Amino acid sequence: MTVIRDAAPADLPEILRLVHALAEYEREPDAVEATLDDFARALFPDDGAPTTHALIAENDGTVIGMAVWYPTFSTWTGRNGIWLEDLFVDPEHRGGGAGKGLLTRLAQICVERGWTRLEWVVLNWNEPAIAFYESLGSQPMDEWHTRRLDGDALRRLGKA
Repeated sequence: MTVIRDAAPADLPEILRLVHALAEYEREPDAVEATLDDFARALFPDDGAPTTHALIAENDGTVIGMAVWYPTFSTWTGRNGIWLEDLFVDPEHRGGGAGKGLLTRLAQICVERGWTRLEWVVLNWNEPAIAFYESLGSQPMDEWHTRRLDGDALRRLGKA
């Protein structure tokens, strides 16, 4: 049986393992720069005010999946929401309810807190994930384009 729970500091190596597995799945095996210390600072900071949160999916005590998320804010609703940064379940455990359990818990957090949105992006070639998300009732936001500033462009603008 799959159990969904909040991540604990002892989960950091498994979270990093899952992030690397996700990068492999998304055809970006060398893209992960994050370290255990990076995740520790974000998820379990010394000041006790995390900027990021994680849920763990466990099956018989073995970590099989994760959802890493952080709060967003909608100026239109005047309320927070959740941005799901990454959801990943080990391939051999897909189809067993872990992904749905993670998304269900995120939806519950939104409802419990009076938050109005749960949002994420999915790669356009990831048809199994798209079909899964659609089966849960999610809607594509095709009129929106995700934009990113990073690397040199971010540094240039940041120096302006």
